[in-house]
Amino acid sequence: MFLKSNFFRTSLVLMLLTCFQGIAQDENVVPVNLEYILTAGGANNLTIQEYRQRQELANADQRRAREWWLPELYAGFQGHQLGGAAMNADGRFFLDVNRRTFWSGMGLNASWDFGSGIFAAQSAQAQSQAVKHQAQAERNQALLEAVEAYYDFMTAQLNYQAYEQLYHQADTIARQVEVQVEAGMRYESELLLARSNINHMRVQMLSARRDFANHSARLKRLLNMEPEARLISVDTVLVPLELEEGEELFTDFAEARQRRPEVKEAQLRLQAVQLERKTTTTGLLLPTLSFNTWGAAFGGLFSPVQPMFSDQYPETQTFYPTGAWDASLMWRIPLGRIFSGGELQQFNVGVALQETRLRQAENRVNEEVLRARENMVLSREQMEVAEEGSILAREALQQSILRQEVGTVRPFEILQAQEAYLQNRLDYIRSVSDYNKNQYRLYVAEGNDL
Repeated sequence: MFLKSNFFRTSLVLMLLTCFQGIAQDENVVPVNLEYILTAGGANNLTIQEYRQRQELANADQRRAREWWLPELYAGFQGHQLGGAAMNADGRFFLDVNRRTFWSGMGLNASWDFGSGIFAAQSAQAQSQAVKHQAQAERNQALLEAVEAYYDFMTAQLNYQAYEQLYHQADTIARQVEVQVEAGMRYESELLLARSNINHMRVQMLSARRDFANHSARLKRLLNMEPEARLISVDTVLVPLELEEGEELFTDFAEARQRRPEVKEAQLRLQAVQLERKTTTTGLLLPTLSFNTWGAAFGGLFSPVQPMFSDQYPETQTFYPTGAWDASLMWRIPLGRIFSGGELQQFNVGVALQETRLRQAENRVNEEVLRARENMVLSREQMEVAEEGSILAREALQQSILRQEVGTVRPFEILQAQEAYLQNRLDYIRSVSDYNKNQYRLYVAEGNDL
C-alpha cells in the first residue's frame, strides 16, 4: 500500500484553489481531467480520424472487389451513315453508296474470371480486416500519447502551484526577517539573503509556468482544440492508479502478442498476400466464363428501307427485331508463368516480407511489455521513497518556520529546508505521474484497448 497522508490531499486542494486567480471567469477556460482526455481524444484526435477514414476506404475497396461476378447491362441508341464507296467481302467496290442504319436496344455483358475474382475478393477482405486492426492500434497509441501528455500537463501545473506556494511563503519569511532586522535581532545580510530567495522562487515559478504552457500547447494539438482555449486540470490530487486488479504483473508474452492489434494486422496482411498469390497457382486451373446477349430493333435511319425478304416484312416496315448471344469458357495458359515465373516469385518475396514484418511486430510487443513492466516496478519504488521523503521534509520545514517566528533559526537553514521540501515534493509528483503513465503503457502493451 502507498502512503496516503492528509497533508498531500489538503495542500494540493489549497494550491488548486489559489492558482490562476480569476481564470474561472475566462470564457476560453476548458476544465479537463483524464476522462475528458480519453473521450475528446477518441472523438477529435486527427490521427484517429485519419485511420478511421482509411478503414472506410479499405471497406469500400473490399465491396468493389466483391463486385467481380456482377454482369454489366447496356442500353442505348446507335446510328450509322456511309456515303460514297463501299467494298464487298469478295473485294468488289460499289459506288454511289448511301447507307444508313439505326440500332436501338439493350444487352448484357458478363465475364467471370474465377481464378482472379475469387482470390482477389478474399484478399481484399483480409486487407480490410487488417486496416481495421491498424486503426485500432493507432487509436490506442494516439490515446496513450494524449494520456501521457495530460499527466505531463498536470505535473507542470502542480509544479507551478508548488513554486507559487513557496514563493508566497518566502515572501512572508522575508517580511518577518525585515521586522527582526529593524528590531536589531538580525543582520541585514540575512534580510538580503531572504529577499534573494524570493527572486529565486519567482524565477523557478516562471520556469514552471513556461513548462505548463508548453504542455498545454501539446495537449491542445492532440485534442484538436482551438489555440485560444486555456486548459486547466480539475483533478485536485495526483494519486497512483491501479488499472488492473491484483498485485502480480503481466508475464504471458504469448497472450499479449495474440491480443495486440498490431500483430493481428500483420497476420491478416500476410494472409492477404497468400490469397493473392493463389491467382498465379490455383487460379490458373479455373476458367474464365464470358457471356454476351442483346436484343434490339435494327433498320434504316428514320426512313423506310427495302427489306431483304419482301414476302416476310412489308415494304413499309422500317425496323426489324434482332437478337444475338455469345458464350465462351476459356482457360488462361500464361507462358511467362510456366517458363519464367516472375509473377509467382514476386508473390513469394511479398509473403516472406510479410512474415518478417509479423515477427518484427511480435518482437515490438515483447519489448513494450518488458519495458513497461520494469519501468512500473521502478516508478512504484520511487514513488514510495519520494512520498516518505516529502513528509519528512515537510516536518523539517514546519519546524524551521516555527523557529523563525521566535528568531532561533538562520535564514539559510530555512532556505535549505524549503529547497529540500520542494525537491522531495516535486520528486513525488513526477514519480506518481511516471507510475500512472507506465500503468497505461503496460495496459496497452498487454493488448487492451483504450
